[in-house]
Amino acid sequence: MVSTHPIGVQNAGSQYLPLRRNTSPNQELLPLTARVNSHGCLEIGGCDITTLVQQFGSPLYILDEETLRLACQQYRDGFKQYYQGESQVLYASKAWNCLAICAIVASEGLGIDVVSGGELYTALTAGMNPEKIYLHGNNKSRSELTLAIESGATIVVDNWYELKTLVELADSGPIRIMLRLTPGIECHTHEYIRTGHLDSKFGFDPNDLDEVFTFVSQHTAALNCVGLHAHIGSQIFERQPHQDLAAVMVQWLQDAAKYGLNVTELNVGGGLGIRYVESDDPPSIDEWVKAICEVVQTACTQANLPLPKLLCEPGRSLVATACVTAYTIGSVKVVPEIRTYVAVDGGMSDNPRPITYQSQYRAVVANKMSAPLTETVTIAGKHCESGDILIKNAQLPKTEPGDILVVMGTGAYNYSMASNYNRLSRPAAVVVANGEANLFLQRETYQDLIRQDCLPERLKK
Repeated sequence: MVSTHPIGVQNAGSQYLPLRRNTSPNQELLPLTARVNSHGCLEIGGCDITTLVQQFGSPLYILDEETLRLACQQYRDGFKQYYQGESQVLYASKAWNCLAICAIVASEGLGIDVVSGGELYTALTAGMNPEKIYLHGNNKSRSELTLAIESGATIVVDNWYELKTLVELADSGPIRIMLRLTPGIECHTHEYIRTGHLDSKFGFDPNDLDEVFTFVSQHTAALNCVGLHAHIGSQIFERQPHQDLAAVMVQWLQDAAKYGLNVTELNVGGGLGIRYVESDDPPSIDEWVKAICEVVQTACTQANLPLPKLLCEPGRSLVATACVTAYTIGSVKVVPEIRTYVAVDGGMSDNPRPITYQSQYRAVVANKMSAPLTETVTIAGKHCESGDILIKNAQLPKTEPGDILVVMGTGAYNYSMASNYNRLSRPAAVVVANGEANLFLQRETYQDLIRQDCLPERLKK
């Protein structure tokens, strides 16, 4: 949850509006098309948020197509501008995997990384080219591996068990794989650690590098190792960790060549952060891409190596800022001299990040964007859980039941981590563009909640 900084009663919700339509989306709080209309209401994608709630109900995820597409384009075009070799941007779909989002990123030329059979199936159904799909995961099942092999996706191998299983499954030619290695670099926002042995459940230990390369070189009939992969964290603001990672990975390329492995792809992962609150200051997408490209090119030049195909896997920085969640305000509880609770019709089931990670968010009242911020309240969810708090000490205008609260930056790890806790149905989602709103995730019904329930005959009355 978030403790806001006092901002004064003269400011209103309009202070959060983007300054420019062509800025880096990850550096804004609201989607790039956000504006206040003549009625003092928040609009996104040309659609009045209050009207959307009337039409589709709440809670409601609202995805701005223009913001998502611009983020895709900035990554894609940045690599084309700064990297002299071949490149491919992959959307890390664990952030939000569904047919519509997979289709949008595919139409912008991006590939996709998936971490389960379900995500893989969704990407394929959305029309993603399987040659641009990369399957991750530290414990892939045989059925997931088989689906990836049959569809033609690349498998990012995480461990010895998986490597040996793939040798057993390879009965119709070599399987296209990458090797995930643990680089000894870890970064989570403001924490940057370099160690010889990083404690992580993901990837081969760097001390096993020689043994892994030897094994792969001895099984080329089953395994076609095309690349190396590493990932160092998420919500990262610093540039140096990724620059260090790129240099380490180029050294791995040299090591692989000693074993006769023709490794032609280098995947530096993702992790670029976004601006959730005013104090967050992530680098722009363009700045991040430029830094990665420069260090890989420099390291390859110094090592006299040809430039590999360079891949990256942004997730949060592509989709988070493009989405907001709209709620309807209900009950209010005043605890004298302590705090005021304002409850909304959702909470930890549609956004588990505050209770799970103590994540910080900002909010506005969509139907009172020009009103002064006169109240300090705590936004509470409706679940039977004391910790179901979305925002603590939020600065808002005077609120009433029926007002529409909009929480910003909810495109990443909100719907994808949503649950049916307390048997709440998961919200609907709409994509907005040029004044048009299209439903792309239906609101679950009570019937949906019991669809998979089975009542044994002996328990029926």
